[in-house]
Order: sequence, then C-alpha cells, then structure tokens
Amino acid sequence: MACWLLKSEPDAFSIDDLQHLGKAPWDGVRNYQARNHIAHMQPGDLFLFYHSSCSPPGLAGCGEIISSPYSDQSALDPNSSAFDPRASADKLPWLCVDVRWREKFPCFVSLSALKACSELQHLQLLKRGNRLSVMPLMDNDFNLMVKLGGGITTAC
Repeated sequence: MACWLLKSEPDAFSIDDLQHLGKAPWDGVRNYQARNHIAHMQPGDLFLFYHSSCSPPGLAGCGEIISSPYSDQSALDPNSSAFDPRASADKLPWLCVDVRWREKFPCFVSLSALKACSELQHLQLLKRGNRLSVMPLMDNDFNLMVKLGGGITTAC
C-alpha cells in the first residue's frame, strides 16, 4: 500500500463533494509528472485530500484509491474543463483513478500549520513554487498529517 496527496480546488471538487458522492473518478490531471504518479496507484492506497487555490489552502480529509489507473476520457470531451485538444482516441496520454471518501478531518490543517510542523519540512508540498497536484507520501508523514487533522485513518 502506498500513500498519496491529491490536490483539488474546492470550488471544482471538494472533500464535501466526495463525501456526498461516496466515490468518483480523480480525473483532469494534465501534468506529466502527476500522471506518472497516478500510473503507480493501486486499489487500497490511501490519499490525503488537499484543498488548493483557496483561502486558506490545506488538508481537508482522507480517501482511498479504489481502481487501477485507466485512460482519462475527460481529455476527449470538448465540454469538459479538462479537455485536451492534442489528445485523441489513438493518443490519450492522461490517466485517472477512482477514489472513495474515507473521512473529513474534524480540524482543517492549513498550509501554514503544515509549514509550522518541523517534522514535515522535507515535503515536496511545502517547497516554494510547488504546483504538483499528485505526489507520493511516506507512511509516517501521512500518519502525522492525519493526526494533525484529528483523523482516524492510518497507513500501514
């Protein structure tokens, strides 16, 4: 089992949206490095749900990967905000996975609170200029961040 951090803008898709739906595709990722991380996801992996491009940004909850990676068809839909005009049915480089809601944290963990935690200073998330929407996490970092949010989900 691996652990991940997945970012989403809450006005596009939030932890509350995932809770309401129960499960959903995590699609629309249009960065090759993030896509490469998705390629390594497996059912049973856990992820932290991070709200980005909002005030304040931070950790909102936790979920589970429930499918193997598959082709992200939203790239072919001209009505989708994730449409990629360079993609075609023959050349579809983007991947997605299905995810399931596990918990919303009782305490939202802001980016500033994460930056204040000395044990997390090595995280790619906290590096200046980081905009990657999918990134791997070590189990101990995942567990510490869940604890900061007052959550109950633990990795391994």
